[in-house]
Amino acid sequence: MRLPQFLYTIHGKLRSMLDKSNPSSLSATGTIQEIAGRLAEEQERLRQLEASTTAPKERTLFVLGSKCVGKSMAINRFFDRDEQTTRPTMALEYSYGRRMGSGRHAQVLNVWELGSLDNAEQLLEVPMRTHGLQQMSAFIMIDLSQPQRVWADLECAYRGLRDTASRMLQQATPQLREYLERRSLERVKHAQQDLNTLELLPFPVVLVGGKYDIFMDFEPALKKHMCRCLRSMAHLIGGAVLFYSHKLPKLSKVLRDTISHLGFGSPINPFRGHVTDYNEALSIWFGTDSWAQIGIGEIAGRCSVERIGATLSVEVPQLQLEKQKQQLPQDPAKDAGFKESIIDDMRAQKDEELAAILRDVNLRGKFESVIS
Repeated sequence: MRLPQFLYTIHGKLRSMLDKSNPSSLSATGTIQEIAGRLAEEQERLRQLEASTTAPKERTLFVLGSKCVGKSMAINRFFDRDEQTTRPTMALEYSYGRRMGSGRHAQVLNVWELGSLDNAEQLLEVPMRTHGLQQMSAFIMIDLSQPQRVWADLECAYRGLRDTASRMLQQATPQLREYLERRSLERVKHAQQDLNTLELLPFPVVLVGGKYDIFMDFEPALKKHMCRCLRSMAHLIGGAVLFYSHKLPKLSKVLRDTISHLGFGSPINPFRGHVTDYNEALSIWFGTDSWAQIGIGEIAGRCSVERIGATLSVEVPQLQLEKQKQQLPQDPAKDAGFKESIIDDMRAQKDEELAAILRDVNLRGKFESVIS
């Protein structure tokens, strides 16, 4: 039986494609089905090779920290949105950006913003479980204009990220844990002298000191103690430090470039300088600080989150939030003294929506683990 002419044409094109793709490893002889099968295998091999040598096509940024420090404004400016639409973030908000990368592949940046650190344990899990830890980065924004709240906000944000990541790592494969540990060590490769004293997080964290336009006029002694605290915390967890104000264009551009670097991979060097002087806006990249430069080299081996907080509290009195928490119920919404029928109904609806999101995230994680 004579084959139709179009089948011969397809056969010839497939043979031509095979000859051009890899003539040394594939033979152009055989039936159309055999050639098509070998071509599909070759295309899959090339796809995997490209995936291993190009930048990730999707990354995630998690922005959290002090209230009213300018988190939403920084995100809106990065996405070139109208700042007039900025409003207080109530819970957890999601946005994304996209741009064409090399090889005509679209790169996607997921951005999550946490409105409040209070009772946020469940909300902290959503970005990490939705997108994973592999391409996650976090920005902890601290309000420098309120020195008495710096440690409470910083410690709360840090512990939330650390505890959530720890729970996820317990469920992760050994290969993923090894990969994240290798990435963490790579970020602090220039701080080898302090490596044994660090408590690295599994993803990049940038401590952003917001409202620097106000902080810059504080007394030098106060600035010295607060800068030492932020530098110590960033160095301990393998993070970076950046001071920011939307009123200072130079600092705004550095933050924007840093978001772009962690989100899309460019520019390569968003921090254009290395600034450790507390009389200026700090700018310290990952792994470029040390206990000796910070000025606590003699106690570096005993440095911990608790010690950093205690040291700051001695010099800059901090709000005793623990006592306040003991006076309030675990969840005020469930306390009879806080009953408001309309608000309670809205809260119940939001709790149901959040529970549904968490169920979907957990189900997706289980499904992905099965098919992988």
